[in-house]
Amino acid sequence: MVDVVSPALARRIALAAQGFGRPIPAAPGARALGGVVDRLGLLQIDSVNVFERSHYLPAFSRIGGYDRAVLDRLAWGRRGRLVEYWAHQAAFIPRELWPVFEFRREEYRRSGTSEWGGWLSENRRLADWLRAELAANGPMPASAIEHDANERRGPWWGWSDVKRTLEWMFRTGEVVCVDRRRFERVYALPEQALDPALLDAAPAEADQVRTLVERAASALGIATAADLADYWRMKSAQVRPAVADLVDAGVLLPVEVPGWTTGSRPAPAWLHRDARRPRRIEAAALLSPFDPVVWFRPRAERLFDFHYRIEIYTPEPQRRFGYYSLPVVIDDAVVARVDLKSDRAAGVLRVQSAWAEPHAPAGTAERLVPELRRAADWQGLGEIVVTGRGDLSPAIASALSSA
Repeated sequence: MVDVVSPALARRIALAAQGFGRPIPAAPGARALGGVVDRLGLLQIDSVNVFERSHYLPAFSRIGGYDRAVLDRLAWGRRGRLVEYWAHQAAFIPRELWPVFEFRREEYRRSGTSEWGGWLSENRRLADWLRAELAANGPMPASAIEHDANERRGPWWGWSDVKRTLEWMFRTGEVVCVDRRRFERVYALPEQALDPALLDAAPAEADQVRTLVERAASALGIATAADLADYWRMKSAQVRPAVADLVDAGVLLPVEVPGWTTGSRPAPAWLHRDARRPRRIEAAALLSPFDPVVWFRPRAERLFDFHYRIEIYTPEPQRRFGYYSLPVVIDDAVVARVDLKSDRAAGVLRVQSAWAEPHAPAGTAERLVPELRRAADWQGLGEIVVTGRGDLSPAIASALSSA
């Protein structure tokens, strides 16, 4: 008989699996940061820096104001613990996961070769020349390799043929990213950056997928097949056999969550055997728009009744909540969203808008203000300024004044 998990308990399980409900360390260091990375399995990268770049935010949400230089040391260089790859989107992953993404690199090889009429097959001589350049000179960004013959053209945002070829090689694993300079990737050959043991023969594809599904299930706590597939952007057909294997092994436990449906039918769901079932969650956090709690929009709506769309690509007159609106977690619910800007020149954290969800509890602003102060301190900003836009802004301004 399948166990029934209430929607409220499902929310608490999901948040606990993501590391919420734990005490914030007084001085979070490399150990606490490494724990976040191990728990989540990846940190999605995004270039938008209006408040803070996305890959720095999940750890801040869970352990508070850590030193971002510690994450940089984990992420970059030959001795780093992480490596960048196309996991969910572009993301940092623990280096030990590199072999289990061989199936994805193989997919890119197929789509970029002559059998498919792809870019790499049409530009193989350039790819071979780029490998030789990196072998001779060590890690380099595309801008250091380009020359006058590389005319910028086409729909690739003006990228040169060098840049486009390097990006394909990054996907196929012919090169890796070892650093970013002004957010531009610095490329190296895998043997220049990764431990030789990581470059040996990868496990069978079924084992790769099963490892990733198990990691996703652990990070999510409770999930549908769609949730598990989205975590690493895999196909449902890949995920289904892995789920069956993990159920047979007792790693995943079938459950039913009332209200989780596929069409008119209950949606099958699974609980990771090690997932905590907390009776309550005490938490207050600002989330990145690319945090695993909210990045799969159907899951965010199913778990939290929270409809979320980032408005970066929405023309300003059509934006409702703001350019870079961050979801706000209070206890076991997503209760608000705030559009933040780190005005570094003025030394001010600007709350450009703040909106409460219909189910936001009384005292939401009072619970949020300490998180805004924590964010300002983390960013090295001395003042918080509320512009007044949004139905939660007056309460935040009042709470700031009284505090």
